[in-house]
Parts: sequence; C-alpha cells; structure tokens
Amino acid sequence: MTDSSPLTPLFRQSLGALRELYVGSARWCVDHYPECVEGDPDKFVQLMDDLHAGLLAKVFVTVANADGRWSPGEEQCASALFEHVWQRSLTGEALRNALGHVTRQAADLKWYALLRPFDKIPPLRSRIGELEAIVLRIANILAKADGEVVAAETAAMARIHAHLIEIQDAFRASPPAEPTIPMTGGLGSSPRPAGARMVAETCADARRVRDQCRLPETDRALQGNEPESLESVLAELDQLIGIESVKQEVRTLSNFLKVQHCRKQAGLPTTALSLHMVFEGNPGTGKTTVARLVGRILRSLGILDKGHIVEIDRSGLVAEFAGQTSPKANKTIDAALDGILFIDEAYSLVAESGDDPFGNEAVQTLLKRMEDNRQRLVVTLAGYPEPMERLLKTNPGISSRIGYQIAFPDYSTVELGRIFEIFCKQNQYRIPSKVRAKLLLGFQWLFDHRDEHFGNARAARNAFEVAIRQLANRVIGIAPLTKKLLTTFDADDILMPDVPAEVWDRLDDDERRFRVECPGCHVTTEMPRKYLGQRMECKKCHHRFVADWGEPV
Repeated sequence: MTDSSPLTPLFRQSLGALRELYVGSARWCVDHYPECVEGDPDKFVQLMDDLHAGLLAKVFVTVANADGRWSPGEEQCASALFEHVWQRSLTGEALRNALGHVTRQAADLKWYALLRPFDKIPPLRSRIGELEAIVLRIANILAKADGEVVAAETAAMARIHAHLIEIQDAFRASPPAEPTIPMTGGLGSSPRPAGARMVAETCADARRVRDQCRLPETDRALQGNEPESLESVLAELDQLIGIESVKQEVRTLSNFLKVQHCRKQAGLPTTALSLHMVFEGNPGTGKTTVARLVGRILRSLGILDKGHIVEIDRSGLVAEFAGQTSPKANKTIDAALDGILFIDEAYSLVAESGDDPFGNEAVQTLLKRMEDNRQRLVVTLAGYPEPMERLLKTNPGISSRIGYQIAFPDYSTVELGRIFEIFCKQNQYRIPSKVRAKLLLGFQWLFDHRDEHFGNARAARNAFEVAIRQLANRVIGIAPLTKKLLTTFDADDILMPDVPAEVWDRLDDDERRFRVECPGCHVTTEMPRKYLGQRMECKKCHHRFVADWGEPV
C-alpha cells in the first residue's frame, strides 16, 4: 500500500477510529462512571491511549509478519502507524529499526490484556462490536497492503477474530454481578472495580512498546480550560436529528439567559428563574445528550463554572443502610456542583406505595441542596413520561423547584434512518438503496409495535453495530480486498432480531414504494426503493436534494 493507494485514507482513518474508541471510552468513564477509574483520571486516559498503541502493534505484527517478510506496502503501513501513534515520520533505517523493536515487543503482548477493558468495565461492553469492526478492518487492509492476501495472512486474521469473539462469548456466558460496578455511575460507597486496576496493569505492556521505539509521548488534556462559544454549542444542538420541539425549548432558554446577562451588564434588574429541569421521554430520545449540551450552554454563558454532567439513578443517592443515605447523597451532589446532576428514572426515588424512608431522606437532601446551591447546581430529573408526571403531581416540593419541563418525542422511521447514517458517516460506511430499504422496513415495524421499552436511537445504534460485525465476518476471507468491500453494507448485513422475517419478503419488489419529502417545499413523493440515496429534483419547486430516507408506503 503506497500513499497513492485508495486504501491509504481508510487505513489512516481506521487508526484514528481505534484511538477514539479507546481514548473516548476512557474520557466517557471519567466523566460519567468515575467509580470505574483507579487513580488519576488524566493518567487513566493516557493509559488507555497506550493500550490502543499496543493493540495496533499487536495487530500489525500478527498480520504483516504472517508470511515472514516485510513488503514495501507493509512498510508504508508501518510508517503511517508510527506517525499516528508517536507523531514522528520514519523512513529507511530508522523505520526498519522501529519495526524490529515493535516486532520483538509485540510478541510479549497478550491479546486479552490489550482488550480486557471492554470485557471487565461494564460501561464499555456495549462498544465491543465497534472494537471488533475497527480491528478487523485494519487487519484486512494490512493483509491487502502488498497487493495480495496469502493463506498465512488469512489465518492471522482469523486468529485475531477468534480473540475478539472470545471476549464476547465470555461476557455472554458469565457477566459479572451488577453491584460490582453500577451501570448508573453512582458515586456512593460502591467498591472500586478490579477492572480499572487491570487496565493500569496491562497498559504497562503497551508502554514498553512505546519506550522500546524511543518515541515521544504526547500530552492529552481531558478538556480545555476555555469555555466554548454559545454559537458553537447551539450549532451542535441544531445538528441533532429530530426533536425539533426540544431544540426550540433549549434555544428559548438560551435566549432568555443571554438577555438576562445583557440586562445585568447594563445595570438593569433581572428575573430570577429556577434552572432545574424535568426531561420526559422514552429511552434513546436524546435526553442525556441534550443535558450535556445544556451544561455546555450554561458554561458558555458563565452561569456554571464547569458545565459537566454527573449521571446517576436512585442508587447514586440512596444507601442500603440507615444513616448512610444523607452522606451518600451529599457526596454525589458535591461532585455535580458547578454542573448538572442528571437523575435518570427519577421517579424511583419515591416509592409509589409503602414506606420508603431511605428514598424520602434522599429526596429531602436533594431538595435542600437544590435550593441552597441553586447558583452552582442544575438538577435534571429524567424518565418515562407517565411516571414523571405522577412524581410531579404527588411531590409539590419537587414540582415547585422545577423551572423547565421538556418532552422528548420518539424518533420517526426516517429519523432512525438518519441516525443510522450518522454512524456510517463517522466510520466511512456506504449504504446502498436496498440496504436503506431494509432498514426502513425494519425501523417502521419496530416503531409501529413500540412500547415503553422501545429503544429509539439505541435501535439504530444496535442495527449499526450488528451490521459492521456482519460485514467483517462476510469479507474476512475475501481476496483481494477493496475499499468498496470494506465500507459497503449488504442487505444481508442488516439483522434485527425482533423484526419478523416476513417484513422483508417484498424487499426486491419493484412496486415497493417509499414516501420522500422535499426539504424545499415539504411536498412528499412516492418512489421505488432503487432511488433511495440518489439525488433527485422536486417536480414542484425544482429543488435538488438527496432522497436519503423515506417512509414505507
């Protein structure tokens, strides 16, 4: 693979995707599951970055050295890898020396040691499918780097795949007990998990690879010290799919606060308003995403110093034994000061029937802190619509402190398709028209049969993660590989276990129609599925647009 190869940009993008998976996952744990982090959060992020470097070295040596020689294409891959990991361009003798160091050190790296954070840290388990797809894509590109895929390279890729499957099988067979690491991110007296210590131990192996190559480390801060501009955060809000009513509510809040800020600077009286909120909506409707954006908006306006978010549920405030609830709740609230305390399934704080002294104690502690720290704390109560309404009606202490109540609607079939496409664009996957049609039919069935457990955006993410896994399995033995093979979904890659097979019986029927809306004049047109994803011109307003997704007719 040379720099002019069509696979070069995809290889570099895949290296970046693996780093983002490891480093982004570490930052996510630091922000939302701090009990999973052992020691200094900054060091934890750096350790995960080292771990990604070790995994890249292991994959590279396993595939590129499978046939016992280094080809010019594989040396080009090595140069790109070193530049990615250590920001240094190596050529000639320096490149060959570095290759020798990495080869010797990678032999001692254990596959499970490099992958186990995604097994032992529960919040990261949902990303195993994404990890599998990225690693197999990198392995496939390396195998194709010298222009052909030999049997030894195919066997090497199969071994890598087996190690990835082993982690998933182990998790399915024996998931650890939930109390060890609460999925809710509570900050109480939960013990620190052994998984975090394992991460630190395995990163020592990854650091040895870096040190043997004698290449410099790069510092990475968790976040900058300067707040973002309000305009940039609002622009990110506008890019969210759907939830138009929610966007308008948040913009209204932003405009009000901005005007109040201007009045204060002009010496005019301002209006005090509670910023505590209620977010009502089914799972996967963007409640947590919007809460994070609200935190950043309030930071950009100078209302909150940090604007971070602490996500919890009942277990983050309520203890198991008498005398522990108030200290636990206060500790959690202290962690959220200058930011947002996001309480999911907030109605569970108060039992609907029977005596619940611990829950009542947590609520009273929370109400007092909501009032005492109203200048430094925004509490967002989130959950299903009906239970949240009951909570507000039966608890005047809570409802009286709420300044904003925002309803999050379910995503439509077309919006689910667009969410799926966002994942594809982020990872450079293509969606042919037949795949679009199959997704739309599946999403429509799920939407029509939805109940309170319907996953919304999670349904789109699950479909994407299954698809990338199916694609990886489908192409692993194909030679020669091309960029098209590595990035183009097939209809067989789309699997939705809850959708009956007969929903897709007419997938190839030319009479199957989809209703597409023109973004210019909002007139809808019915068209065959072969036009999905194609550019078209509206017959009424002559606006040209891509007919990306449509409602099945």
